[in-house]
Amino acid sequence: MLNHPRQLVAARYFVEKYQSAKSSISEDLGILKNTMETQQFGTLKITSGAAGGVQFFPKIGEDEAREVIEQLTEELSDPSRKLPGGYLYMSDLLGDPKTLRNVGRMLANEYVDSDVQAVMTVETKGIPLAQAVANYLDVPFIIVRHDARITEGSTISVNYVSRSSEQIKKMELSKRSLQKDTNVLIVDDFLKGGGTIQAMTDLLKEFEANMIGISVLAEGNYNGDRAIDNFTSILKVNTASANDVSVSGGNYLERNFKK
Repeated sequence: MLNHPRQLVAARYFVEKYQSAKSSISEDLGILKNTMETQQFGTLKITSGAAGGVQFFPKIGEDEAREVIEQLTEELSDPSRKLPGGYLYMSDLLGDPKTLRNVGRMLANEYVDSDVQAVMTVETKGIPLAQAVANYLDVPFIIVRHDARITEGSTISVNYVSRSSEQIKKMELSKRSLQKDTNVLIVDDFLKGGGTIQAMTDLLKEFEANMIGISVLAEGNYNGDRAIDNFTSILKVNTASANDVSVSGGNYLERNFKK
């Protein structure tokens, strides 16, 4: 179950695997469900009947999410992480397995009960993050590229203006990567002007797919109107000061734990 979140596992699988009566398996699953919910690790949805079974939905509690945000805030507040253009060096965190597990679980939490069928990101830094989220949702993740590769066959492309660099860029996606009416969650590591993410939403329209939501690890300060305004961010980064970096929590807690 843990390796296949949201997927229905038939009750007979446990009966056959552990050579136990169905009533005993049901009792054990009930205990496991209570333990998971108490620990705020996730929950089990148990259905009865001939076609019944159990589904695991990974979750994260508010206290644990707040702890992760505080830890990330502390790690990223080092002024030496500041990069030209108002960006922040985060590659070490995006390569750390523990950080990816925590952040992936957090971003998946908002959509684990929705009908997300794929996670999309653009190369390259968003790839490990999108893969972590897709793992918790147990769905494919799709990589949009800036340059087509011959191994991906024919592609659909869109041109867009990067709001941070004010340059015209192009992104492409293989025609085989996405089916019509697929429900897609867009995930990226950093949001500034929003031009790149807006281009991904435009690309989804070309495929006649559905954009379910937008989630990012961090949003940076931006002078002007962003191309998008409806998104979830774990962190908020302000690099306007010449010497300091200000990192705080984004809107994640508000959007995931509304009272």
